[in-house]
Amino acid sequence: MKAMVLERITDLKQESKPLVLRDRPVPEIQNSEVLIKVKACGVCHTELDEIEGRTPPPRLPVVPGHEIVGEVVGISDGATKFKEGDRVGVGWIYSACGDCYFCDNGLENLCSDFKATGRDADGGYGEYMKVSEHFAVKIPDVYEDSQAAPLLCAGAVGYRSLKLARMENGQNLGFMGFGASAHLVLQLAKYLYPESRFFVFARSESQREFAKKLGAFWTGDIEDSPPEKCLSIIDTTPVYKTVLAGLFNISPSGRLVVNAISKEEFDKDILMNLDYKNHLWMEKELKSVANVTPADLQDFIKIAAKAGIFPTVEEYPLEEANKALIGIKNGSSVGAKVLRLA
Repeated sequence: MKAMVLERITDLKQESKPLVLRDRPVPEIQNSEVLIKVKACGVCHTELDEIEGRTPPPRLPVVPGHEIVGEVVGISDGATKFKEGDRVGVGWIYSACGDCYFCDNGLENLCSDFKATGRDADGGYGEYMKVSEHFAVKIPDVYEDSQAAPLLCAGAVGYRSLKLARMENGQNLGFMGFGASAHLVLQLAKYLYPESRFFVFARSESQREFAKKLGAFWTGDIEDSPPEKCLSIIDTTPVYKTVLAGLFNISPSGRLVVNAISKEEFDKDILMNLDYKNHLWMEKELKSVANVTPADLQDFIKIAAKAGIFPTVEEYPLEEANKALIGIKNGSSVGAKVLRLA
């Protein structure tokens, strides 16, 4: 099979083609696994973190990709959840131990044996992949392959962020950044909290205009001051300055939820500007989001289908995965980028 492969950690400021096209054997399945013929795979900012070494070290060489939609074409002994021909999706969570405190309580994302798709095991930047049936989900018929792919990370992690934001209908919700994840979460929040107002802080005019089209009440740059404070803000950016800006713009008892697996380039100067009175006083909170659970994937995609939430996508052939990644690195994304394999 053909696959785009990461063979070494590199700096994308100096390397524009971090992945190489390789011929690899089709994976062999066992122990309740299913073999998936990949139809589409979303391109996520987390891939940049893997390539540039900001996540735990990937298993090299590795096939990246964790927003995967495909068809089940093989079923191993013990697998009963799907049948051949079913269309399924796989997200960032590839596996967990299954019997620790966290796994027993539906928090597989916090398991110490958590393994990530496309980092610790081969993912969807290839024509086939395998995974335990427990960590695959059924894809609703309403979605085309490329539409469903971003829902499996950008959407699902955003859904988990929204749950942690403790929103109630009528309360203000803010977004720091407006890329693949935020544009899906705003649509979900509009559906769940129709009387709320949504405030978007984004660095590019195109992203701000996109947010307005999707129903944002107010848009501005990262350091602009909105007309009202937000009870909660979801930070989807890879930078540090949005943390302080977010904390400043939440109301008393508010919560800033950081929806990012990593932040780029630690900046002491920015964090040294943390001011207790302006950023943390009045019982403000800072909350991180760690990965997703299988339940997050299944619950979100069902809600998204019911709510009529569709991502805006830009498609690339598999061989142009590097081009898609560099586009994200350069901040040229409106919506989500997706590799189309079939």
